[in-house]
Amino acid sequence: MKVKENFLLRKISDSYVVVPVGDAVIDFSGLINLNESGAMLFEKLQKGADEEELVNALLDEYDVDEQTARRDVAAFIQKAKDADVLE
Repeated sequence: MKVKENFLLRKISDSYVVVPVGDAVIDFSGLINLNESGAMLFEKLQKGADEEELVNALLDEYDVDEQTARRDVAAFIQKAKDADVLE
């Protein structure tokens, strides 16, 4: 999985937002707000991480059990697909 190249992650103050650039501006209205863990997952997706790598990243970074990490990653991926930001 990989984020489409026309979407960038930006940190604004204490918040993270995904913004469309280039042609994506025409087809995408709005911004995606992310928390710190969502921003980390988004950055991993920009590098082509798969679902297992995302789960492991959450397990390494946060005090969370594997079941919760898998559920959270699945929800994150689904939201990214719904927003049409993944290739």
